[in-house]
Amino acid sequence: MQASKSQEYGYVVTVDLPFEDAVARMEAGLKNEGFGVLSKIDIQAKLKEKLGVEFPRYVILGACNPPLAYQALQEEINLGLLLPCNAVVYERNGQVYVGVVDAEKMLSVVGNPGMEQMARDVNRKLRSVVNNIVRPS
Repeated sequence: MQASKSQEYGYVVTVDLPFEDAVARMEAGLKNEGFGVLSKIDIQAKLKEKLGVEFPRYVILGACNPPLAYQALQEEINLGLLLPCNAVVYERNGQVYVGVVDAEKMLSVVGNPGMEQMARDVNRKLRSVVNNIVRPS
């Protein structure tokens, strides 16, 4: 596993996998951690369709853990503006990357100390997904 350049808003690593395998492992890993994939956006296809431009393969997965989302929305009703949690799989310079949003950074904009432990729990689960793609258990 090699971390990409430091990101303030996410956890992204390179993987030695074909792109399609990385996407499948990301989806399976999210499911194993209690997240459902609510959306799957193929950025490459959308940019080709809408702008006629070429772009490397890039998929955004919108993931939601229902119990955690329910808890979060009870604490902060407008938190839906920051949901779902995003995960990405993309290619750049011949390398495949997988990553997840940093929930602690994302939820820090809310300014509610009651959300801090929940954000840590979400990060633990999301980072586990990425780490298990790199080192399957």
